[in-house]
Amino acid sequence: MAEALRAITRQGRSHTAVLLAGAEDPHAELLTLFWGPRFDRQHALALWARVSQHQPLEAAPLLPHLLALGDRFDAMARTGQQRLRRLILRHRALCGMVH
Repeated sequence: MAEALRAITRQGRSHTAVLLAGAEDPHAELLTLFWGPRFDRQHALALWARVSQHQPLEAAPLLPHLLALGDRFDAMARTGQQRLRRLILRHRALCGMVH
């Protein structure tokens, strides 16, 4: 479980800057992707489409990674999924303390 979580955070971290650029609340966007029992691919594709309109060169290689991230999340045990959500919430709280 720990390795799957590390893989998701490592893979996600490398792409979130592009995917969530310009998002009013990036943490809310992440939570939307990971809140349910399965990765929200529809929301992910909407985020990707927004990015591809403004940054097509950066968005093109992002889509396969985004879909693979969803597959990894869906394959995780429920406890791992919950831990990922708690990490996002903790990061949101820490970022709020900095501002």
